Amino acid sequence: MVPHLVTALTGPINELEQRVLDSMPAIERWFRLEWMEHTPPFYCSVHVRNAGFKLAPVDTNLFPDGWNNLTPEMLPLAVQSAMAAIEKICPEARNLLVIPENHSNSNQYLSSLAQLRRIFHMAGLNVSLGSIDPAIKNTTTIELPNGESVTLEPVVRGKRRLGVKDFDPCTILLNNDLSAGVPGILEDIHEQYLLPPLHAGRTTRRRSKHFKCYEEVAKRLGKLLGVDPWLINPMFGRCADVNLADSLGMESLATNIDALLTKIRRKYKEYGIKDRPFVVVKSDHGSRGMGIVAVREVEDLEELTKKMTGRTNGMNASPHACDLLLQEGVLTNQRINDAEAEPVVYMIDRYVVGGVYHVHAERSPGEALNTSPAPSFMPLAFEQSAHLTQAGGKSGASAPNRFYMYGVVGRLAMLAASYELEATDPNAEVYE
Repeated sequence: MVPHLVTALTGPINELEQRVLDSMPAIERWFRLEWMEHTPPFYCSVHVRNAGFKLAPVDTNLFPDGWNNLTPEMLPLAVQSAMAAIEKICPEARNLLVIPENHSNSNQYLSSLAQLRRIFHMAGLNVSLGSIDPAIKNTTTIELPNGESVTLEPVVRGKRRLGVKDFDPCTILLNNDLSAGVPGILEDIHEQYLLPPLHAGRTTRRRSKHFKCYEEVAKRLGKLLGVDPWLINPMFGRCADVNLADSLGMESLATNIDALLTKIRRKYKEYGIKDRPFVVVKSDHGSRGMGIVAVREVEDLEELTKKMTGRTNGMNASPHACDLLLQEGVLTNQRINDAEAEPVVYMIDRYVVGGVYHVHAERSPGEALNTSPAPSFMPLAFEQSAHLTQAGGKSGASAPNRFYMYGVVGRLAMLAASYELEATDPNAEVYE
């Protein structure tokens, strides 16, 4: 079954797509030169939004799950990319330890782990799943609905190395976003490769830093293509020291939101866009899905306060002031049947390996799709994603052409993540 995408291959986005297709050799050379200077994150997934008039990333996850949603046709490319990534890091690698999220008991997430294990096993590695969850004290095997099983083993820490019983890895792959902070068991590991680095964790990263880096690379690619970088870049702002519970910093928040809305309205007027602009407000750091709210007018701030405090209650939210990211809202005008659909691009090393559609029937075009109730996925959305784009092809002519454009934006976000991690590396001689 191929899902019916209402706006997948039509609309004003075709002009941007045509420019991307015509510039393919220049784009690929540009990326190639960038990767000579910068190291890509080991893997990541990027949520992309297609508003019809612009295409932009809204979230970059450096600890991606959902690998089980990739189709079998995508796996060979994923395996080849995994081989390339491992060879760059440790060509003699034999054993890989994957550290999953704590409390990883959902069938969806465990199926993702099974798929990740399969990819690296086929890449020539022995793979074990080592849990740092205090609740996992003994080897635990969990049966999955599809007949597979996943075995979690408690991690064992030596003086300088990490592993599980009778398994000594040379490389440790985190599939745990460290949203609860960096546990001591992962610190001061000197004899093994730990990927992604600890400063990529959600409590350490700042979304504003990532999108600042993305803005930089989007401007450069926009110049290369001869297009307005706004077409691939969500404008953003940052507001520090806001305490929603006590209404502290609300005046500054209102001023910053109003300024960003004014910029967006100016762009909408320039391009003749009739939709109502909005700003998405979320924590500048922390776990995903935490208090994401859309604001269309500054007067909505009172309602925002209620929603944000309500959503963060019971989610280990800090009672202290926090920093907020203010991001241009990008509409989701793609639909599968009557459900909003958001493309998610998966990458290993510097390669796009596949994608899915993040689907939510209960969300409007301006809402986040990664909040409860849980969204669904369409694993066949990019059925032809492993096929080559059509040389000299026209925009809107094929799914591979559209997927190529998603892949360009996804890789641009991955490049921004590499800039971000370099700039925030605590072991670098010079960093911001």
